[in-house]
Amino acid sequence: MNKHTYILLIFIFSYFHGISQKEVRPPNIVFIAIDDINDWVGPMSGNKQAITPNMDKFVQSGAVVFKNAVTAAPICGPSRSAILSGFLPSTSGVYGNAHNMLYSDIIKNNPTLPEYFSLNGYHTLSNGKIFHKHGTENGLTDFGAWAYDEFARARRYNKDVVNKKYVTSSKAGMINGVKKPEYQDKKSKLSWGATEDTFEETVDYAVADWAKKQLNREFDKPFFMSVGFIKPHLPWFVPQEFFEMYKLDDIEDILIKEDDLDDIVSVSNKNMFEPSNEYKWIKKHNLAKEATRAYLASISFVDKCLGLVLDALEKSNYADNTIVVIWGDHGWHLGEKLRYLKNTLWSEAIKTPLFVKLPSMKNAMYSDQTVSLIDLYPTLINLANLPQKENLDGHNFSELLRAPSANWEYPGVTVSVNGTSVLANDFHFIQYLDGGEELYEVKKDPMEWNNLVYDAKYQNIIANLRKYIPKTRKEPSKERYKKPKNYVDVDQDPTIKSKRKF
Repeated sequence: MNKHTYILLIFIFSYFHGISQKEVRPPNIVFIAIDDINDWVGPMSGNKQAITPNMDKFVQSGAVVFKNAVTAAPICGPSRSAILSGFLPSTSGVYGNAHNMLYSDIIKNNPTLPEYFSLNGYHTLSNGKIFHKHGTENGLTDFGAWAYDEFARARRYNKDVVNKKYVTSSKAGMINGVKKPEYQDKKSKLSWGATEDTFEETVDYAVADWAKKQLNREFDKPFFMSVGFIKPHLPWFVPQEFFEMYKLDDIEDILIKEDDLDDIVSVSNKNMFEPSNEYKWIKKHNLAKEATRAYLASISFVDKCLGLVLDALEKSNYADNTIVVIWGDHGWHLGEKLRYLKNTLWSEAIKTPLFVKLPSMKNAMYSDQTVSLIDLYPTLINLANLPQKENLDGHNFSELLRAPSANWEYPGVTVSVNGTSVLANDFHFIQYLDGGEELYEVKKDPMEWNNLVYDAKYQNIIANLRKYIPKTRKEPSKERYKKPKNYVDVDQDPTIKSKRKF
């Protein structure tokens, strides 16, 4: 063998050895959360007026859209606690935003999703809203920094002091000192309008820009990167350019049935629900089109932020070995069921986007199977070939990523503070703690206007769906601490991480 042949063989061996090493490297995970987003996005067609070009592009380039994905809980804190811990509220006792998952007995003894990836050789990092915020026993804040190897906060990254003239946070309720529109219920954050911010001055842009920078880094381990966007959470304040995408006169009315709540009664035959104050106020002032426009503008805003991250990933060295998950924490009512809010067990609040892209995917795929966001934990550790955790409440839906119409035996279960929702392929069953129930045949009645729970011919179906109601409900921990008044600027509590030992 001459010298040149020997060198060539070494080169070929090195080349294919390098490819082999790349092939066996575990996949990276980009885990993107969007706050309060319902199915009004292009890939889900919940509202055909929605302008979401980046979500559309992402799906068309190759991803699975779960058209019937449901949240594990219909409000921010419990939903995120369930997704990140792998345990339903009925298991953890986390039912409301005041309940901190850190004080749940089962979560104390089990690593959360990012912690599990870190324990198994991944570098974990996060920015934006992933975990829900809480106060701590030391008078500090808990935004979830303890769950990651590396943690950043966009508020500080962008501006040291939030200037209320330029509204970018979910707590600031005014533009130039005036609440828009002037809603008198102090418990509600319902307000909307165009800010004087440029796109680049907003917090969600800062989160996206941070993610872009991380994707240009060199990591010596596979990474699990969480990216959390705040909008379209209230208040619906985004730059003017996003309101200008929707002409007010062209906004289509939401289908609303004024007697929609009349057939929902308790076991004592009393009406269980009344129109919400927000709904009555918007109706009184004829502001439904404005509210719809503001929500759509907020969705288009966050879609642009999302696009920055997805474009950066596509151009990075990680594009061919990264799993992308885009999820909403729960949905939102825009007048349906006579309310403008979340935290209900109806479809508007429990259904939310879930898009998953594997590196090998080249085409858009759609699954009608009912999956839950509680399933993300077991699914992602399976896709990353990590040791399985047998005690999680969710189920691994990896097979649906390869064959979206494959058999799937599980309904989507959502647990709230006052009841449980069970969404199967054809039926949606709701049971409240006081015994009241609802049943809707969703393919024939997608607006859920006709409660069938008292119809004799559906009793066998109801009996079967009742089997999925949790048999027990864990009591919430009484240990909780109020957030500091200036929690936005208060430091993270450094003592939490040292207590999370597994």
